[in-house]
Amino acid sequence: MQIKTSGLGKRFNYEWIFRNFSYEFSPEKAYAILGHNGSGKSTLLNILSGYLSTSEGTLSHSINGKPIEVDHLFRQLSFTAPYLELIEEFTLTELLSYHMHFRQMLTKDKEDLIDRLYLQKAKHKFVKDFSSGMKQRLKLGLAIYTDAPLLLLDEPTTNLDQEGIDWYLEHVNQNRKQKLVIVSSNIEHEYSFCDELIRITDYHYSPANRS
Repeated sequence: MQIKTSGLGKRFNYEWIFRNFSYEFSPEKAYAILGHNGSGKSTLLNILSGYLSTSEGTLSHSINGKPIEVDHLFRQLSFTAPYLELIEEFTLTELLSYHMHFRQMLTKDKEDLIDRLYLQKAKHKFVKDFSSGMKQRLKLGLAIYTDAPLLLLDEPTTNLDQEGIDWYLEHVNQNRKQKLVIVSSNIEHEYSFCDELIRITDYHYSPANRS
């Protein structure tokens, strides 16, 4: 997966979040979008995913030089964020079966995925009864082990203890080959494996630059 942007800008009502963002994201590399809370890093990640539209500029996605229409982009990415919800009425086994019905996974064995998530004792437990850390590990596992060329991670270690953080770093590193990985974060350990760092504040709109 390759993503190219030119002059991207996003505003809500009359307030510009960022402007003039031009960047090229190359296949099989990992990037971190950095910034304080409320700086616009999650907004940029959502634009790159196709979930949000841009207010100005151009954005394109391609695989091996072949363009991907925004309407079909969801098939080529996996995404996790604290604000994305799981289907809590399912047990873990039911949720994995549901997910694997629609998406190809890097492991075809549901039991193997449960083992990788360290959730063997919770396989028949309802997701609504999971702790916040277990839910976050499940979200991360679904994203990391989905067979997609674009992996987007927004604040990936939210609600994780040190053991969970170590699990995240181990598994994202094991499964980042042949993927473009983009992490939105302001915590260094979340993006320690990334090849390039992008500071969203470098693209904050200034009235002095009004066009």
